[in-house]
Amino acid sequence: METLVQTIRFHADRRPDTPAVLCEGRSLSYGDLHRESNRIAHAIRAAGLTEGDRVAYLGKESEHYYEILFGCAKSGTVLVPVNWRLTAPEVSHILQDSGTRLLFLESEFAPIVQRMPTAPPETVVPLDSVGAWREQHPDREPEFEAYSDTPVAQLYTSGTTGLPKGVVLAHRSFFAIREALASEGLDWIDWRDGDIALVGIPGFHIGGLWWATQNLNAGTTIVAMRAFAARTAVDLIRDLGITTACVVPAMLRMMLTEPGVTAQDFTTLRKTVYGGSPISESLLEESLAVLDCDFAQIYGLTETGNTAVCLPPADHTPGGPRMQAAGHPYPGVRAKVIDDEGEELPPGEIGEVCLHTPARMVEYWGLPDRTAQTLVDGWIHTGDAGYIDQDGYLFIRDRIKDAILVAGENVYPAEIENVLEHHPGVAEAVIVGAPDERWGERVHAFVVPVPGERPSPRDLHTFLVPRLAAFKLPSRYEFIDRVPRNPSGKILRRELRDRFWGDSARKVN
Repeated sequence: METLVQTIRFHADRRPDTPAVLCEGRSLSYGDLHRESNRIAHAIRAAGLTEGDRVAYLGKESEHYYEILFGCAKSGTVLVPVNWRLTAPEVSHILQDSGTRLLFLESEFAPIVQRMPTAPPETVVPLDSVGAWREQHPDREPEFEAYSDTPVAQLYTSGTTGLPKGVVLAHRSFFAIREALASEGLDWIDWRDGDIALVGIPGFHIGGLWWATQNLNAGTTIVAMRAFAARTAVDLIRDLGITTACVVPAMLRMMLTEPGVTAQDFTTLRKTVYGGSPISESLLEESLAVLDCDFAQIYGLTETGNTAVCLPPADHTPGGPRMQAAGHPYPGVRAKVIDDEGEELPPGEIGEVCLHTPARMVEYWGLPDRTAQTLVDGWIHTGDAGYIDQDGYLFIRDRIKDAILVAGENVYPAEIENVLEHHPGVAEAVIVGAPDERWGERVHAFVVPVPGERPSPRDLHTFLVPRLAAFKLPSRYEFIDRVPRNPSGKILRRELRDRFWGDSARKVN
């Protein structure tokens, strides 16, 4: 199998009554997922959409999300999952940039669409009436047939210049790594009959979408959380007998610090996959002790189709030499570290990490110049600084593109700076990431006020709230007289950032 269309067809035939998706007490079997996604595919085409058109989903996780995902795959349209934590201007940009023609909208987020500065897409389908909308159409398979290189999803990442970019992924992005593991007989990450998998990461993130599709490709059962809550996650693991889970480190910390949680709550877990941001060694050791299961760390980007590097369970030894490694490339995936001139560096030397993976993106939607900068001769330039040791293990040590990772969410300074500098009392702003014990990193704002003005942190916060998603808001504001610059006028962001990281060997948290 090499497409999601083939996946659902196969399992609907082999295991029609096996639950594919569990969500808040509701169960959707593989047979029903196949039939309902057929209807959605026909309904999308009946709405006038053709191959390559964009279909957006603005809502929390539910069985409908997966019906729509497979409906898009069967109709040849491309799913654009929208982060429901974004503000109206941010959602507007994604819908406009992608050229979305049909929007599936949960009622909870209708006010966001109403407040957008632009008109909504031509067709809006409320999620609470999606059943009636699709029932008008047949449950037979559409005639469209996808191929491995057919685009199927477009996920938006924060932009280095202030506007999010649409990363276009083809079907192959959701098959390449699993096939690579199987070809070598490796069980770094594996899927077994009878597995019940917790999808802790939302589907508008590549980690959540990738993990869900891997389990659906394998014919296992996924448990979709509408939104992650530590108490709910622990209860689901215990009560449903969940065997595998995919989370970000901040989620591990929240579960472990939830009152009343003990090791007995995790006895059915056999494997925990984690990634999205670096993990501290202390949190990892505590997680290993309490959850008492195999752990696999994954490293990658939306642009690499999620994971390209894995730290296998065998390397998760407390105090071991690889506990701070991101991992080893999968079979068929290559990693290299380059200097400023693009030359490959020898083992142990720090430079920019580049990854060559068959799961890599097709392009940044509508941005050929940016695509050419990031995807060079098949290599994804990550913007992360690190080194590769003599055994081929990758270690991440810093960031080149100034990204801030807040609980697994990518935040780029330029986006916040552009908005903050529209405040009448702000002459200039510089955003950096600082360590945070709970969230990994936090957003710190350096602000140069307009002469004669002195906006309070509360004023700035109030100004930003309707314009930026909550996870992008600075946690602290520090007023300075001037921004440090080099002789050519370039901001010395690193000088400001290094105040928080000192002499730490790893300047990511």
